[in-house]
Amino acid sequence: MRPLFLSLVPALVAAAPAAAQPGSLDQVSAHLRGISTMTADFVQTDRTGKALSGTLTLRQPGKIRFQYQQGVPLLIVGDGKALTMIDYSVKQVSRWPVGNSPLSVLIDPRKDMSRFAHIVPSAIPGTVAVEARDPKHPEFGTITILFARGGGPGGLVLQGWTVLDAQNGRATVRLSNQRFGVPISDKAFIWNDPRPRGPRK
Repeated sequence: MRPLFLSLVPALVAAAPAAAQPGSLDQVSAHLRGISTMTADFVQTDRTGKALSGTLTLRQPGKIRFQYQQGVPLLIVGDGKALTMIDYSVKQVSRWPVGNSPLSVLIDPRKDMSRFAHIVPSAIPGTVAVEARDPKHPEFGTITILFARGGGPGGLVLQGWTVLDAQNGRATVRLSNQRFGVPISDKAFIWNDPRPRGPRK
């Protein structure tokens, strides 16, 4: 399976996360700004229905980690400026700058979401949805992020997102067991470089 985050980066892997129903973009911003730390389980599904699972770890400002299930030799780590994907099967390390892509909402929620995101209708009762894209780089694709009302910072809980890339490839991530304000060590964002250079941040 092609990692979702290859489509997500730089489209707005995003991530990372924004969402809302009509009139609630400010609520989404408040939610994102209210997250100090978050952990969650995720399931990533591609257009063929193939699924991979893993855990997401987030600590503001800018720290994020996508740890895939055992047996999947991939790791995604964000430092606030870029996302690094480590493929241990081929000993390859790739980096994508976050820049001004929508992913920067998750990495730096202080940014003005209204420049690249807007509210879209949600078919799921009790949820809010935001669609985001970089207007200067439509080739990066579009991400739609879904939140449930109630429970988390700002009265929202991130439920997941769907990425549609420029080739109409679709990948979806769904979250569960979201926990906010949990202690997260710096060690969570250290990764072992498969090249002969040792641990890196």
